[in-house]
Amino acid sequence: MSVSTDTRRVTRKDLPRDDYGPTLAGASILVVDDEPGMRNFLVKTLAPRVQRVEEAGSTAEATARIDAAHFDLVILDNVMPRTTGLEWLAEQQRRGFFGDTILITAYADLETAIAALRAGVSDFVLKPFRANQILGAVARTLDRKYLRRDNALLRRELRTGQFQGKLLGKSEVMVATRALLAKLAPLPTPVLFTGASGTGKELAARQLHQLSDRAAKPFVPVNCAAIATERMAQELFGSIADGERLKPGLLLLADGGTLFLDEVAQMPEPLQAALLRVLEDQRIRPAGAERELPLNLRFLFATNADLAELVAQGRFRADLYHRINILNVEMPRLSDRSDDILELAALFMTQFSQALGMPGLDLDEQTLLKLRRYDWPGNVRELRNLVERSVILGSFPKEFAGAGSVTGAQAIENLDLVLQRHILHMLDLCDGNRAEAARRLGVSRKTIDRKIAQWDQDQTSPP
Repeated sequence: MSVSTDTRRVTRKDLPRDDYGPTLAGASILVVDDEPGMRNFLVKTLAPRVQRVEEAGSTAEATARIDAAHFDLVILDNVMPRTTGLEWLAEQQRRGFFGDTILITAYADLETAIAALRAGVSDFVLKPFRANQILGAVARTLDRKYLRRDNALLRRELRTGQFQGKLLGKSEVMVATRALLAKLAPLPTPVLFTGASGTGKELAARQLHQLSDRAAKPFVPVNCAAIATERMAQELFGSIADGERLKPGLLLLADGGTLFLDEVAQMPEPLQAALLRVLEDQRIRPAGAERELPLNLRFLFATNADLAELVAQGRFRADLYHRINILNVEMPRLSDRSDDILELAALFMTQFSQALGMPGLDLDEQTLLKLRRYDWPGNVRELRNLVERSVILGSFPKEFAGAGSVTGAQAIENLDLVLQRHILHMLDLCDGNRAEAARRLGVSRKTIDRKIAQWDQDQTSPP
């Protein structure tokens, strides 16, 4: 059967403004009814208010529609030629249909209502109905749909203890990283975040998502190393068991938004092949489903491993590596952005003192200098853990402990003073040789020049 791709549309300004909540604007809806007049009424009512609305005059045409595209909601007439709407819905669910349904019918009886509940119908609207009645039912159904999704994702984040924060730092390398994220955000292309463990790859991925046009949709992080191999396929793709309704996986829960696959090097080879197909086709087939489901996803990946080396060793698929390594963001080590340590330490100190109900610790000059001189093999995560442990114990470890009373906002205000003393002291030791001082400090010559120029300007600026 050939299915017309023409979708009736009316501009939003053609209808008066109404308030049915924000969820209608991004929804895709399929109207299934054998009466042309009813389809026309529903399409004209919905089109100005939703992202996409299509119609089908038979169950066969409706099947072709949902095979071709995903719909958030189906408005379904129950009395149809050859089969009832509920019989058709049950068959589509066995095949893997993933969406909510509103049943419309002129014949209401207890048996139909019970059958609708068993079929998982979200709402039941009697004919004849007014435009505001069907719009109210659609808004309620979509609100419940997204509430269920958001609750499932929130419970998962709480269960896995995922930390959400901001990508902080005023160092040159972090300014450049944020600028790159802003440039990549509007693109649909996959992005691979690389760098050592604890450098903030997930925070960078979250920021990229927030800068994109998908910011209102889910951001779903998945740690491939934290899911058992035998459960990973079901966790990602979902499944249908024993003729029940589809249990969606994380890819479907993230639909419309961003899926972030961390530690992608730990993904088993069979899943690598399945992931490659999803990237190429933007479609998935849950376990036990008869149909493939269309997706609308932005994929982000992260690893602290050398994927090119793993490809050479035959431990990672070369075709998948080339597909995900189109755009690469290398996250810097904390030791390469030591200018940011004070800001990060002050933030973590505030967070943990408030969360634990315990007093914060002083960040005096000696402590700050010791924090800056430390190599931080665990990067930002290690700094965060150090601050949390120190707040709990009431003091910094002896290798970081200092003396004095510079705290909170004072510490942030005095950062340049600490840096100035340290850099000028090193310049004295190097007889003014900026290149040698930069080498000993572990920073670039450009950083030394920029700091000295800034201090000279501050001294000559009028009060």
